[in-house]
Amino acid sequence: MKALQYNQLFDTLIKKYHVIDTVDQVFENPFNQNSFEHLLYRKSWIDTVQWHYEDIIRLPDINPVEALTLKRKIDASNQDRTDMVEFIDSYFLDKFKDVKVKDGAKINSETPAWAIDRLSILALKIYHMNEEATRESASQSHRDTCGKKLAVLLEQRIDLSTAIDDLLNDFATGEKFVKVYKQMKMYNDDSLNPMLYKKK
Repeated sequence: MKALQYNQLFDTLIKKYHVIDTVDQVFENPFNQNSFEHLLYRKSWIDTVQWHYEDIIRLPDINPVEALTLKRKIDASNQDRTDMVEFIDSYFLDKFKDVKVKDGAKINSETPAWAIDRLSILALKIYHMNEEATRESASQSHRDTCGKKLAVLLEQRIDLSTAIDDLLNDFATGEKFVKVYKQMKMYNDDSLNPMLYKKK
């Protein structure tokens, strides 16, 4: 798959989410669970639901109890997001495990999955900025401003997509080598977060 296909998958999922447009809707993954597309689709769903969690929690009149419940959901979603990034990176580790790395090959500062994570978020920004750029209830000034921002986001997607394709090609040819550091989030771990282990 090329990054163009990632973008098409993300756009399709985001449009599907907005048919019902609620964070409580049932998630169904149409792809084989052993496929790369399955990982991308799941990743995009997590990002899309969390995007809307973040919208809801910013309501100025939100009930504090509901806000705390939602904050817990956002925390859980963030962990799911990180887990999915690691699953995607594991896919690439396996994909390129037999590539003969060239002498002088370099490491990349960002793993493929974290770049794809940014691409997934970018798809959400594009969808919602387009909504604002075409929203009839908004002022013309608002629509014009959002239209300009949308153009920048679309250009950014082209650049990021190209960079991802180039990176994966460098891995395939041995110009760069894949190296992944697992995330070591401490605040979710009750053995590492002092606010949690002091309560025991």
